Amino acid sequence: VIVVDAPPSIGGERIVAGIASVTDEPITHVIYSHSHADHIGAAGAFPPDATYIGHADTAAQLEQSLQNELWGVFVGGGPVPLPTETFEDTYTLEVGSQVLELRTPSALSHEPGNIFVYAPKQNVLLHIDVVFPGWSPFKDLAQAEDVPGYLAVHDEIVAFGADTIVTGHMGRLGTNADVELNKEYMSAIAAAAANVLQTTDFNAVGAVTGFSNPWLFFDTYLDELTSACEAAVVPEWADRLAGADIFTADHCYKVYMSLRID
Repeated sequence: VIVVDAPPSIGGERIVAGIASVTDEPITHVIYSHSHADHIGAAGAFPPDATYIGHADTAAQLEQSLQNELWGVFVGGGPVPLPTETFEDTYTLEVGSQVLELRTPSALSHEPGNIFVYAPKQNVLLHIDVVFPGWSPFKDLAQAEDVPGYLAVHDEIVAFGADTIVTGHMGRLGTNADVELNKEYMSAIAAAAANVLQTTDFNAVGAVTGFSNPWLFFDTYLDELTSACEAAVVPEWADRLAGADIFTADHCYKVYMSLRID
């Protein structure tokens, strides 16, 4: 059995029991999609002699993270085995009749080491924390560490031509249609963010707040940008992606700050 990730929200023992309910074969390989505890924090329940595979960046981050005794605790997880095999660009895993192709996106998006796991025989792709089928992404582009990379990776996901996409959250499998819809939503946010940067009067805000307290002045200016961007996007998207009324403002902030500094 090859296992990809171990969400502590499900529980490691439950995952092991679920596998045992459908096969007597042992768990021999465990793949980490990336280093975040909400996705792999229950991997400690798997056999310690299994082969643990992850990107080199995932291994490096876990070496640091696991020194923190609080790592994973907030989501019910705990210490996990470090990868025993790592790769930089691509890795092909063949176990019996099954083949999995592991690949690194061309640009950083969610975090270093967040990989593609593709099953060509089943035409299933796993890529975590970019698209949330039917929903707006989690707050701040799901904590993406690189905004341009996050926006660009949508095209790489679609290029696989997968029938089914495992995205990691929100309780249902995804398709390329979900990816295209999220890309359209992000394009609307990027356009609105660019527009508010160009049209919001910096000095007019200062005329209201004064300039003696620069943090008050700048915080008020950023609030103006966020509100204007949100107002431009939400009316069109509130009925197309669940939660767009909740997190669009946070996405707007993340995107316009990227436009200012990236």
